[in-house]
Amino acid sequence: MKCNHFGRLASFAGAVLTGLCVSAAALAQTVTTVPGMPPVTNPLDMYSNAGANMFSPAVKDALPRIYVPNLRSNDVYVIDPATFKVVDKFKVGFSPQHVVPSWDLQTLWVTNNAEGRTDGSLTPIDPKTGKPGKEVMVDDPYNMYFTPNGKEAIVVAEAHARLDFRDAHTMALTRSLQVPQCKGINHADFSIDGKYAIFTCEFGGKVAKIDMVNQKVVGYLDLNKGGMPQDIRVSPDGKVFYIADMMADGVFLVDGDSFTKIGFIKTGIGTHGEYPSRDGTKLYVANRGSNKVHGPRNGPGSVSVIDFATRKVVANWPIPGGGSPDMGNVTADGKWLWLSGRFDDVVYAFDTATGKVKIIKVGMEPHGLAVWPQPGRYSLGHTGIMR
Repeated sequence: MKCNHFGRLASFAGAVLTGLCVSAAALAQTVTTVPGMPPVTNPLDMYSNAGANMFSPAVKDALPRIYVPNLRSNDVYVIDPATFKVVDKFKVGFSPQHVVPSWDLQTLWVTNNAEGRTDGSLTPIDPKTGKPGKEVMVDDPYNMYFTPNGKEAIVVAEAHARLDFRDAHTMALTRSLQVPQCKGINHADFSIDGKYAIFTCEFGGKVAKIDMVNQKVVGYLDLNKGGMPQDIRVSPDGKVFYIADMMADGVFLVDGDSFTKIGFIKTGIGTHGEYPSRDGTKLYVANRGSNKVHGPRNGPGSVSVIDFATRKVVANWPIPGGGSPDMGNVTADGKWLWLSGRFDDVVYAFDTATGKVKIIKVGMEPHGLAVWPQPGRYSLGHTGIMR
């Protein structure tokens, strides 16, 4: 069977494709994306364009850095990943939560949601210099995502159970979507075709499905009574969403299209952040070491490694002396997993080959750090959902 025969075969059942000599470009024809969204080049692995060191020309001049937002000291620490040393720090707005790469990879946005106040803002960072620019005043930006076509930012106004759609560059408000049954709305991931997203509802024990074409709520799904869903990531084939629940100490599995719960994987205490490996075969899961929103120092924090193919935990990396791994991402070469130590005022760099960890002191209560630059054609937000 020759690869160039695929064109005729593609009209038959998709299941027949597996095992044949199939090019990724040909498989792209099987996913119809929303208008303006870049094509899916491999429906079997939606992370295939964000493999190790697969950089876009857009990031060629970006400094290799780790940007750490510190929630209680209202600043960002900048770390050189080559030396594991802090090389800079600067003040931002109140309560910086996440550092979010823009869809076009040209700006890193610090989301300062000003907890308990009304002066939330976004601080832009130029990744070519590592320096901040003039902040933009935005109501309650706890987190931020981008529409798959890159035209709008989606500011997650957590305190108001609301998604604000804004111009992706000027941040001018275009419309707001109330998601009233999603208390503590905060983290999201998108379907492979960009037609919907699923957001977690931290204070409601459920998730919300959002129609990204019509920008409306499709429905809600209860995960766990008393649960607190956190980060969410979709499987490489785009079918199953992995949802961390810090009260259940594990990850719920949800079929995205049917919007039904199909499984659960136990990981560790206080399950929180999730990041796919650069080869798209594993999911790194941060376990914060506590079921409390404000946990103690030196808790039994760890990282669990889930194999996407078997949906089994294949490794667990404890932190010697305890810790509180929270949010972060994987380096461009896939060799290091960087995570904030939320309750310990440190960040962790895990060697993904051995699970051994380096610890670096930072500001007060570090949260959603960004590793930059990352591979991929565009960013859907958070600390780098790269496609």
